[in-house]
Amino acid sequence: QVQLEESGGGLVQAGGSLRLSCAASRSISNMYEMGWYRQAPGKERELVARFTARGSIDYADSVKARFTISRDNTKNTVYLQMNNLAPEDAAVYSCNARLTVGGGKYWGQGTQVTVSS
Repeated sequence: QVQLEESGGGLVQAGGSLRLSCAASRSISNMYEMGWYRQAPGKERELVARFTARGSIDYADSVKARFTISRDNTKNTVYLQMNNLAPEDAAVYSCNARLTVGGGKYWGQGTQVTVSS
């Protein structure tokens, strides 16, 4: 099992930046997958960015070139740097981890990102 705790959300003006952090309760070095999802009111949860088991990074098309996912294995933390934020980026951002192939997904409690126009 793993506990995930997000931080860094808040209110920002359009065009601004935020950095989200996801601290895990255990080593993330060998996580099968780990990343960020978001859910806006009335919409389905969607992938934002993730590290995959293949060692690559997936980004949603809508955030490519604006968002960057990174990790610090020494701190068991994954980050999401969000630049040039737009009102449509407003959502609850949740950290997700899957420990093994076929294993269950673990979620953090989420952090709210609000973007004013």
